[in-house]
Amino acid sequence: MDQLLGKVALVTGGSRGIGRAIALAMAAAGADIAINYLSRAAEADEVCDEIRKLGRRGLAVAADVSVGEQVTRLVASITETLGPVSVLVNNAGISRPQALDQISERDWDELIDVNLKSAFLVTQAVVPGMRAQGWGRIINLSSVAAQLGGVVGPHYAASKAGLIGMTHSYAALLAKEGITSNAIAPALIATEMVTNNPKARPEIIPVGRFGEADEVSDVAVLLANNGYITGQTINVNGGWYMS
Repeated sequence: MDQLLGKVALVTGGSRGIGRAIALAMAAAGADIAINYLSRAAEADEVCDEIRKLGRRGLAVAADVSVGEQVTRLVASITETLGPVSVLVNNAGISRPQALDQISERDWDELIDVNLKSAFLVTQAVVPGMRAQGWGRIINLSSVAAQLGGVVGPHYAASKAGLIGMTHSYAALLAKEGITSNAIAPALIATEMVTNNPKARPEIIPVGRFGEADEVSDVAVLLANNGYITGQTINVNGGWYMS
């Protein structure tokens, strides 16, 4: 299980919550980590400090990953400082719980841009480097909302379902090049995004509790270490959706 030793991993939205847990787990497994964030610079720097305590290199880079020019700059900065990205975790996302009749066109566009378009832009930017290495791992953070609708709204569910479709496409197109593409679909993980949503109640979950971010990061490390799992959606949902 030393596949990640010396590899460079990029975690978008990595300054807190699930992204933070994945970044630290990847570092513990041997990877150097680039933390992308939008506005929480202090939190991103704290994660980098923790990464360095684990003996790995850490780099925090601010960028709005829903904007192509900023993604280009983000990937160039990482490549120059740490090297080409080998593991990509598309974790950046927003959740805006809204009643059905309150969702505007602007709300729809923002959720799709931040949650889905960003993953496309960053993946497109790092795949050439993965191809040059003949090795890569793409991990997309979807949601049980893609499978059941969830408790946020159709705009959020659609953005997360799109990630699963995109995961399948990259998996099929890149399977023969040493690059895998998988999704993780969590449900009600105890992060700020969930605890601030009054509709998110632990009794919805068959196991009777919110999940922990480390229970998601464990799966991310597994997928990064495994070259034979591709095109899959791994459900970390306490039994809410069973497949």
